[in-house]
Amino acid sequence: MTNKIAIILLNMGGPDSLDAVEPFLRNLFSDRDIIRLPCPAFLQPYIAKIIASKRAPKSRKYYEMIGGKTPLTDITVRQGKKLAASLVRLGIQVECFVAMRYWRPFASEAVRKIRQSGIKRGVALSLYPHYSQVTGGSSLKDLRAAIRTENADLELSAIDRFYEHPAYIACLQSRIESALGHFTKEEKKRVNIILSAHSVPQKLIAKGDPYLDHTKTTFRLVTERFRTYPCYLAFQSRAGPVKWLEPDTAELLGRLMQSGKKEFLMVPVSFVSDHVETLYEIDILYRTQVEKQGGKLVRTESLNDSDDFIEMLATLVQKHLGKD
Repeated sequence: MTNKIAIILLNMGGPDSLDAVEPFLRNLFSDRDIIRLPCPAFLQPYIAKIIASKRAPKSRKYYEMIGGKTPLTDITVRQGKKLAASLVRLGIQVECFVAMRYWRPFASEAVRKIRQSGIKRGVALSLYPHYSQVTGGSSLKDLRAAIRTENADLELSAIDRFYEHPAYIACLQSRIESALGHFTKEEKKRVNIILSAHSVPQKLIAKGDPYLDHTKTTFRLVTERFRTYPCYLAFQSRAGPVKWLEPDTAELLGRLMQSGKKEFLMVPVSFVSDHVETLYEIDILYRTQVEKQGGKLVRTESLNDSDDFIEMLATLVQKHLGKD
């Protein structure tokens, strides 16, 4: 028995090798919380397997271009170590665990480690800033199912959003200020700031999912400091044959360039850590799209395990536990 509290960091996860790309995609497309294929639930895993096998060769190429795997898991582990150290300094005894949704370490692995440690209280900390049932909601559902399956005696509470937390907004604003320094004085006068969030199916929003409202709030709060710049909210990373939130980031870039815009600052707002969406989609795909037409695209640094972001997470946990 221990008085420690388990802090369980939740994120999407990603393949840790090229061989893991296809099973990762299979797990992703099997999740009816994120993609509800037009078939009975029991058939979705079989259809997901077919989809994954067809998409895997192209996806493998993307991961080859960013080092052969996602850095997301390694970053999340570092976040956990730094967060635990920060909380211990505040007098809160914790141990951090990582529970990914679609690839290792899975929630079941985290729960087994917590049970073995004798910890009886846990806080699930979603690293998705904006709540949606297909992101943080799915991860929390998966974690609670793992607790039941593993028969763990664990009292669980959750921090499932921080989209308007002042320190999170400040983190993004400071990254924008720093990235603007990559433009010349003349370029800076023409910069277009695009806050890009992970897209979700439009039908979820129609059913009351708060994700779009959350991203719009983040957009409003962040851009208050940058009113002299044209600012846009867009959505990336579509996956599957459904209607997704608009405008699509690539399509928005295309329209802006057609109107004569050349300088762009990309801000990943729903991705706190680097992974394929930042390192491939923004850094390679969108940058190539812009540079082919004589433009310039700069991305803000991801929050990753930076000190200010870790401090924000520690503040969230501290307040949640009533220790502030």
